[in-house]
Amino acid sequence: MPSALAALPKPRLSRPAWLSPTVARTEVLAGLVVALALIPEAISFSILAGVDPRVGLFSSFVMAVVIAFTGGRPAMITAATGAIALVVAPLALEHGVEYLLAAVVLGGVFQVLLGLSGFARLMRFIPRSVMVGFVNALAILIFTAQLPQLIDVPWLVYPMVAAGLAMIFLLPRLTKAVPAPLVSIVVLTVLTVSAGFTIPNVGGEGELPDALPFFGLPDIPLTFETLGIIAPYALGVALVGLMESLMTAKLVDDITDTHSDKTRESWGQGVANIASGFFGGMGGCAMIGQTMINVKSGARTRLSTFLSGAFLLVLVVALGDIVAVIPMAALVAVMIFVSIATFDWHSLKTIHTMPRSETIVMLTTVAGTLLTHNLAIGVGAGVLAACVLFARRVAHLVEVTSVTDPDGGTRFYAVHGALFFASSNDLYTQFDYAGDPANIVIDLSNAHVWDASTVAALDAITHKYETRGKSVEIVGLTGHSADRFDRHTGQLAGAH
Repeated sequence: MPSALAALPKPRLSRPAWLSPTVARTEVLAGLVVALALIPEAISFSILAGVDPRVGLFSSFVMAVVIAFTGGRPAMITAATGAIALVVAPLALEHGVEYLLAAVVLGGVFQVLLGLSGFARLMRFIPRSVMVGFVNALAILIFTAQLPQLIDVPWLVYPMVAAGLAMIFLLPRLTKAVPAPLVSIVVLTVLTVSAGFTIPNVGGEGELPDALPFFGLPDIPLTFETLGIIAPYALGVALVGLMESLMTAKLVDDITDTHSDKTRESWGQGVANIASGFFGGMGGCAMIGQTMINVKSGARTRLSTFLSGAFLLVLVVALGDIVAVIPMAALVAVMIFVSIATFDWHSLKTIHTMPRSETIVMLTTVAGTLLTHNLAIGVGAGVLAACVLFARRVAHLVEVTSVTDPDGGTRFYAVHGALFFASSNDLYTQFDYAGDPANIVIDLSNAHVWDASTVAALDAITHKYETRGKSVEIVGLTGHSADRFDRHTGQLAGAH
């Protein structure tokens, strides 16, 4: 028997996919491209928030590294973002950077609590038309964010951007061994330095840090007054950050045909923000632009996310002089490519065949985002529009038919459809209060009672008949509808 067991093949231990040489090379190169794209973005968002560029760069490094371990969506990039910068900018202006750091930490705590309480499950209520609007608005914002780099600049910038785009679009037809955006950045940088072109570069965006970030507590008084100051901004950081992160995760799920843990992503974002605040960062959330760069470069694992943060720190601290000479035209070309790849062009082709309500929701999401430069507000506006249009459409699906018995003493009404706050208003007008006989029977066998508004409407109908000396009997309610009707009827009786 021992010899027979020895003859059996020994099981081979499987290794993680990212340890494969091919996958690892793709993840490393994708992480490097993302790190290069993070630098000008982090500096720009720092300026937007009214803080030193180091604050945004340190935040991007810390959050990318932490989320690689705590997040629920592999290959997604989290760093300092414009949406969070807009939220915390007034706080930094009025009270200083230390209050900003405290708000980021508290915002992270809120995100952990929201994540553990199931906030991610709310994503199921976001319609696809809102998702399409979110993607399209995002693509437009990414493109318009590059316009400052294309206005009032030396003429050489334009052919450089065109050359970068040409390389990014054409190189994959020859080989996909190296990410085209990385090749574009390297070639344009070498060309600029060797030819001595005088065009804007990364160094002109702000001073790069020359030391590592260090742990420290925000230097603020621990009082209820302080809590009152930072809490509203912290809640804004939590809600805006979670909404953008979960929407981005859902988008990557669709692109990669994979599923991610949204609950883990929610509290993971919170942990990353807490770490960012303690290491002097301005906080952030998932970055759709850099995430798309990562995914389009072929990355699919956490390794690329971790390396994007690690490379960012190495680039700005150890290789700052080299990074400083990268022409902004190269990075602009990469971001324009991302905006083109992100936009849902199919939505334009089918806009004339889609239901008008879906188009309105999509355009509302785009308009809300572009007007406020805040994706969370745009998504909120789109969801609100979808709810209003849905309620309006369903409200008219209620049908009331009636018949009078042969002796003329009783009239029967049959109600069909979903009864809720919107459709109940129509229900009230479907009865002939003056012309009906003394006895009224309302049959709700084919209806469903959803809320207290319907019960209130039925109570008003009954009361109107009773004021004319007529009796009303409501029949046919079963299950949840009956329970809901009895419960709310009791509440109405108590109120009377």
